[in-house]
Amino acid sequence: MRYAFRIVNVFTIDGDRFSGNPLAVFEDARGLDDRTMQALARQLNLSETTFVLPSERADARVRIFTPGFEMPFAGHPTLGTASVVAGDRDHVVLEMKAGLVPVRRGADGAWTLRAAQAPVTRAVEASRADLAAMVGLPAEAIAGEPRWVSTGVEQLIIPITTPAQVRAARPVPALLERWGYSAARNEAMAYLWAPGEPRWTVRFFFTSAGAVLEDPATGSACANLGGWWIATGGSLPLTATLDQGDQAGRPSRLRLDVDATGAIHVTGATIELGRGAIEA
Repeated sequence: MRYAFRIVNVFTIDGDRFSGNPLAVFEDARGLDDRTMQALARQLNLSETTFVLPSERADARVRIFTPGFEMPFAGHPTLGTASVVAGDRDHVVLEMKAGLVPVRRGADGAWTLRAAQAPVTRAVEASRADLAAMVGLPAEAIAGEPRWVSTGVEQLIIPITTPAQVRAARPVPALLERWGYSAARNEAMAYLWAPGEPRWTVRFFFTSAGAVLEDPATGSACANLGGWWIATGGSLPLTATLDQGDQAGRPSRLRLDVDATGAIHVTGATIELGRGAIEA
């Protein structure tokens, strides 16, 4: 059968068609089995590929695959898929493995998701010195309390003192595998962030097939940063604009909002770059 897909860039900046994080969306995945979905995601080799299916609980059921495995939730696939599923509508609900995720389009055309789950956090076993060495920074670069956080998918959130230090980070693969490994994800990662004016600076590193890669824009980690903010007693409400992806050659912009009740929202602009079809 022939399966249509779209390439959508998410968390784009000021209409730049080649900014943001790319995503492939298969608009109607009925008939595709798990093995073929995984094979297609590996073939396209983007951060994530999504497959849209019918749902009895929402506007669509969405499955998210990286080139190596399926994810229960991820930010830029949620926003990019919503922009495809919605058509002329300004609000859709997507059924993910992590739960139901409402997504709405704002007056500016950007899409906003509400985090799939309330944040769950756990302590980090490594010392601050260990974590600093893991990302190639001095111990004093760790600015606050690192924590594991999940609002649908777990990540290691590490506060860094200055944006310049975030930009200077150089992960050490062996140490990332040791201190940044998540059994829940079966991979290692680190999300670094530092406040700044007018925008915060963030980077997300992860391992794949033994290599350390950098994600251009990570909506799930943005949501988890909101969870970290709540868990560490940050004042609410919070609104922050995040810059990510410059070092990866894909500048991206994300907005994080945590309201007075603790609800976490992530916003980003999307641009459809092209369409195609694959025989599978």
